[in-house]
Amino acid sequence: MNDLASTPPSDPSAERPARQRKPDWIRVRAPVSEGYHETRRLMRELNLNTVCEEAACPNIGECWTKKHATVMILGDVCTRACAFCNVKTGMPRAVDPMEPENTAIAAAKMGLEHIVITSVDRDDLPDGGASQFVKVIEALRRTTPNTTIEILTPDFRGKMRRAVEMICEAGPDVYNHNLETVPRLYPTIRPGARYYASLRLLEEVKAHNPLIFTKSGIMLGLGEQRLEVHQVMDDMRSAEVDFITMGQYLQPTPKHAAVEEFVTPKAFAAYGAIARAKGFLQVASSPLTRSSYHAGDDFAKMRAAREEKLARDAARSGARVQP
Repeated sequence: MNDLASTPPSDPSAERPARQRKPDWIRVRAPVSEGYHETRRLMRELNLNTVCEEAACPNIGECWTKKHATVMILGDVCTRACAFCNVKTGMPRAVDPMEPENTAIAAAKMGLEHIVITSVDRDDLPDGGASQFVKVIEALRRTTPNTTIEILTPDFRGKMRRAVEMICEAGPDVYNHNLETVPRLYPTIRPGARYYASLRLLEEVKAHNPLIFTKSGIMLGLGEQRLEVHQVMDDMRSAEVDFITMGQYLQPTPKHAAVEEFVTPKAFAAYGAIARAKGFLQVASSPLTRSSYHAGDDFAKMRAAREEKLARDAARSGARVQP
């Protein structure tokens, strides 16, 4: 007979899987600069949310010190629960009608040359929140007409075509929608979305306005295989995506998907070289790369790369028609 009284009490911490120690190349300093605190105060004063905070971005100290912030519209509560994302899930509040104007005020006060606007998923709204993106773009054009605008939208599940049409008509400079991971991992990592629906969204942007730059990104370290990453690159190029970002997935809390691998800087550099060979206008590939990290500088490089490519194509065409 087992003597239950003598059984040692279980250690709750032993039941939880240990979180992997981050390698040196993924560590960043805690944000302490005055510029960081100024940016934080401005976001609070204007009642704006940022993906920098909500997604626990490791680059927040560097970006906010430079007064760069990615505004997250449509509230801070998402209607989905992706296994990689730290944004709260639940029933969102009503859309803030002052959000577009406050975003434009923030851009003006921060003196932004380039701004990134993203959002939570709002499956509860008839248009998925597309009209709020349009209002933000319009407010920015009125208030800071020289600021280039990059948007990072959800997939607008079931409402995609009209949502993309509305937003493209508003005229953002860059339309970003992240594939996030390889198709095989969607059921566990991004269960509320469909890989080919996201690809279709990126195709729709180019079909509606080929001059809008398109951008997409994936996280590495979730258990994907090298050839699967190469296939995602090919799929993006088939959809005419201009800019690919690749960064290390970091587990926000023990409840989220675990890190399967810390991909080395050398491996990221190799992925980047392959992406460039496949024809992307711009590539960002490093452990700390995120969708909006150095977005302004990358936009300038992407625009220059397109102009250079158009000039080369024109020169070739001219050479072919010479007698």
